Amino acid sequence: MILIAECIVLCIIFTLIILPAQYKDPMVMIMSYPPNVIKRVEQLPQYAGCIKERKKKHISKKIFGVFFFAVLLAIVAYFSGCREFADTFFHVFMLFFVVNIYDMLVLDWGIFCHSKKLRIQGTEDMDKDYKDYLFHAKGAAKGTVVGIIVAILSGIIILLAI
Repeated sequence: MILIAECIVLCIIFTLIILPAQYKDPMVMIMSYPPNVIKRVEQLPQYAGCIKERKKKHISKKIFGVFFFAVLLAIVAYFSGCREFADTFFHVFMLFFVVNIYDMLVLDWGIFCHSKKLRIQGTEDMDKDYKDYLFHAKGAAKGTVVGIIVAILSGIIILLAI
């Protein structure tokens, strides 16, 4: 029961972190946009050089995020009663997986694909590209792999801490 409550809380927190920032400035999340949209943005004069700059930061943020969430979710798992690698791995993976699937179904497919407010200026005509459900599903598959890595690291943290 605690796992379900934690999943709900994490989905709410994730939404509150992602959506307001993206609605304020869609360029904040440009590296998570479909490839054709990114290509168009690269060609727009008002965004010249912006993509290369954000790619470097994006990779750094992803690497930092893996370690940050491994520690954070190991702590959550610990306070949820996990004391062994397997329990921690399962708990953390489920938390990560649920948020990942929620992100795909609700935030990506439900909101991103249909919200005109998340269109980057100069790409408003690219409705088909924004509604690339397969792109978002592939992103969720990659997220699942990242979730496995985070869960393994969290399990190792619990092993070393106890």
